[in-house]
Amino acid sequence: MEPALACDRWSSQDPIFVTLFVSLVVFVFLVVIVVKTLICCRVFSKAGYSWALGLLMLVPIANIIMPFVLAFGDWPIHKELRLLRQQKTGTA
Repeated sequence: MEPALACDRWSSQDPIFVTLFVSLVVFVFLVVIVVKTLICCRVFSKAGYSWALGLLMLVPIANIIMPFVLAFGDWPIHKELRLLRQQKTGTA
């Protein structure tokens, strides 16, 4: 008997096992994407931006650019805090 090749092992596997394995991988992938998107929406919301900007993390080029916007941009929440501090010191 000849030794089985790696590709022969997959072709001889039960199709139900292969289908379940692929389904599990797709399910885990989708769960990770949903959780990552929810986290990004929450981060943008806490920074003072619209929560919908977190959805841009699903767009291929935007998911590279948006972390730079968060890291180096002037957050709206900081602008509002700066304005409130100026009003407090200006009226006191």
